[in-house]
Amino acid sequence: MDLALVQTALELGLICSLTVLALFLSYSMLNVCDLSTDGCFTLGAAVGAVVAISGHPLLSLPAAMLAGVCSGFVTAILQTKMGVDSLLAGIIVNTGLYSINIAIMGGSSLLNLNKTDTVFTMAKDALENTPFAGQYKLLVAAVAVILVVVLLTLFLATRLGLSIRATGDNPDMVRSSSINPAFTTIVGLCVANAFTGLSGCLLAQSQKSVDINIGTGMVTIALASLLIGRTIMGRGSILFRAVGVVAGAFLFRLVYTIALRFDMPAFMLKLVSSVIVVLAISGPYLKKQWPLLRRRFLGAKARKGGGSEC
Repeated sequence: MDLALVQTALELGLICSLTVLALFLSYSMLNVCDLSTDGCFTLGAAVGAVVAISGHPLLSLPAAMLAGVCSGFVTAILQTKMGVDSLLAGIIVNTGLYSINIAIMGGSSLLNLNKTDTVFTMAKDALENTPFAGQYKLLVAAVAVILVVVLLTLFLATRLGLSIRATGDNPDMVRSSSINPAFTTIVGLCVANAFTGLSGCLLAQSQKSVDINIGTGMVTIALASLLIGRTIMGRGSILFRAVGVVAGAFLFRLVYTIALRFDMPAFMLKLVSSVIVVLAISGPYLKKQWPLLRRRFLGAKARKGGGSEC
């Protein structure tokens, strides 16, 4: 396999794995399916691009994360304080973010970063004339993912992190333990969306452009990557599962990149995403059902063979 192909898949997989880690926190830990992911991803990309264009590439990263926190806060408030269903809250925020993102981008649907200093151009300049000069994007993405994985693992081991995990498992028990599940939900979604905003910011600066549709389908991609990682790594420690999530993001992007390599039309990639999600979800179930289906098939075949002899 072409090494350039693998490197491209690894770069995109690492950047998008930050969004998968966000879903790992909100969906797997907190048991909340946050459908505002697409809009939040674009929000992080837009805010990061605007801040970078203004001449502050390093400041664009925390700015994008703060924007993600705001998005997560609104989504959580709708769920916990206003009685809106979690799925509907995500859809409402995602819809509203479309207009907000256009406004942040100055009324335009596209921002060009070709002549703008970004964290990637800074890394490229810093690594010039070194053996790692050609891997500057990979190094930036890897450093970001390692930091997020470490921070997320440490956070989930704290008292607040354990309370968030308990809220996802049994909110009634958490409530009876004098822990406010609304507070833990708000904190969990804010942290998760901060990762999503960072992911969008890095992807925009890597591609040197922001399109209003840059986040379209990210929730599907992240969910597929999350389920692939869960299937590969199974259960274990938080760190072990987080690493599995990152591996799932890479494998998903590798399939995407290979599909493009075989000249698959771009409009077919959404179908590829859907098929991967179905396989990732149904795979473990079908694996458990396979022995039973096999016995039924062999039993039916034996009965048919016995009837033929008569």
